[in-house]
Amino acid sequence: MAESITLARPYAKAAFEVAVADKTLTEWSDMLGTLASVSLDKKVSGLLSNPSLTADKQAAALLELCGDEVSDKGQQFVRLLAENRRLGLLPQISGLFDSLKAAQEKSVDVEMSTAFPLSDAVVEQLSAALQKRLERQVKLNTTVDEKLIGGVVIRAGDTVIDNSVRGKLNKLAESLSS
Repeated sequence: MAESITLARPYAKAAFEVAVADKTLTEWSDMLGTLASVSLDKKVSGLLSNPSLTADKQAAALLELCGDEVSDKGQQFVRLLAENRRLGLLPQISGLFDSLKAAQEKSVDVEMSTAFPLSDAVVEQLSAALQKRLERQVKLNTTVDEKLIGGVVIRAGDTVIDNSVRGKLNKLAESLSS
């Protein structure tokens, strides 16, 4: 059987194309995020995967739980997913949609772990440097990880910059053991 991300990709692209055409990227992102969150609930997940329920009943139940958060086109999208027995893919569809949205907006979410809290000025400098290097708008989220000993680890999508003391010690240990 195909992986869920492979199955979700065409639906995410279709939703993205509709959102771009309607100029409602943020609304669709929020709506898909809500649908994904609701579908991850244990009871809702069981309901959506119940083969004895018709696709219409599954879609109706999900839409009822989400209330006014889902637009008319969003409701059509949910019904299409239900007809194709793909409601369980909503979390993957939402994630792929957000990736397409970020690429469209030329932005990237960056996770930065540091050994110690950084001042706002240093965070701004790092953000500007990353923005220049990645050639995108940077949404920087910083966390403190005392296990790093010193330095910083930056994750931007598939790119990882490990400039931590722990990372350097690991590299040194690898080179000494080989």
